[in-house]
Amino acid sequence: MKGIILAGGTGSRLYPLTLVASKQLQPVYDKPMVYYPLTTLIEGGIREFCLISTPHDLPRFQQLLGDGSRLGVSIDYREQTKPSGIAQAFLIAESFIAQDPVTLILGDNIFYGGDAFQRAFSEFHAGASIFAYHVQNPERYGVVEFDEHGWALSIQEKPLEPKSNFAVPGLYLYDREVVAVAKALKPSGRGELEITDLNMEYLKRGQLKVFRLNRGFTWLDAGTSTSLHDASAYVQTIEQ
Repeated sequence: MKGIILAGGTGSRLYPLTLVASKQLQPVYDKPMVYYPLTTLIEGGIREFCLISTPHDLPRFQQLLGDGSRLGVSIDYREQTKPSGIAQAFLIAESFIAQDPVTLILGDNIFYGGDAFQRAFSEFHAGASIFAYHVQNPERYGVVEFDEHGWALSIQEKPLEPKSNFAVPGLYLYDREVVAVAKALKPSGRGELEITDLNMEYLKRGQLKVFRLNRGFTWLDAGTSTSLHDASAYVQTIEQ
């Protein structure tokens, strides 16, 4: 399996910090933010990476990570000239993916605890796998609706009236059909290729598996000044 780290976007919620460096290069305690998603995938056994970012920020990532050999991995770099949704990453990385399964992780998502990801990687064979994490503010995320047996019924993007408190964090696993599925997507009302629409297509096909993350697991979305500060404090506590 190959890995994609999506580290693009404008970082508007972290302005003016992102005038100096991209969101995913901001420090989370003592390391650049991008180190955390990279580590998550390395722990899952991924060794071939594609990092996607803006033309302006890509050289900075290359300066930081190089070709990946220092870390025992290989890193390819691709430009995202205009942010048009998370699912756009599969079109940008089409030649990198080739005929292999792929996992995508968002560059501002930090995970800690448990072995849920490692199990998902090792058990993955076909279709798609995503995760569900209990949150207090589900309206900010993609939300999974479950039936009484725990099977996923639907996924809604930032619903005004969420059908559950289970949000979809920014790590996804797909088979090699993901590029074809992404190409068939239509842009949403905000002009983006939504990852929720891609996941819903796999769900309609009966090929989507949803792993619930337990309460001992920590997911931090470090995309705002407050959450960036909270993530740094959390990492500092863990390391000390």
